[in-house]
Amino acid sequence: MRSSVPLLLALSAAGLFLAACERGGVPDGTVQVREAWVRLPAAASRPGAAYFRMEAGSEGTRLIGVSTPAARWIELHESRAEGGVSKMRQRKEFEFPSRGELVFEPGGAHVMLFGLDRNLKPGDKVPLTFSFDVAPPVTVQAEVHGPAGQPDH
Repeated sequence: MRSSVPLLLALSAAGLFLAACERGGVPDGTVQVREAWVRLPAAASRPGAAYFRMEAGSEGTRLIGVSTPAARWIELHESRAEGGVSKMRQRKEFEFPSRGELVFEPGGAHVMLFGLDRNLKPGDKVPLTFSFDVAPPVTVQAEVHGPAGQPDH
C-alpha cells in the first residue's frame, strides 16, 4: 500500500498557492498591472488618458514611465483638490511601498496620452508598457473606451 503523504503535501502546497492568489499575491521584485483602459478624448486635438491598478511585490518600486505606439508622447499626471479647486500637475514618477497598490482613476492619478492615434475606436485594444526603477517592465493590453469612459460596444 502506497503512502498518501506525498499526495497530502502536494495538496497542501496547492492550497497555499491558491490562497496567495486570492490575496492578490504578487511575486517579489515584480509589479502586476490590471484593469487597464484608455479613454478617448472628446475632441481629436485633445489628449486621451489611461487608467489602471498596479500592485508591487515585496520590493517596493516606482513607476517611472509608460509607453505605447498609439500616442506620440505620454506624461504621468495627478489631479488634486487644492482650496476647493481641482488642479492637475505632471509627475516624474509615482512611488508605492512594498506590497502597496497604486490606483490610477479619473479625478486622481492618470496617464495623459498626447497625439493619440485618431483611428482608435471604443472596443479596440492598445498595448501599454510600464517602466519601473527596480522591477522589470510590464506590458498589458488596455481596452479603449469612449470619451464618457464607457466601452461603447
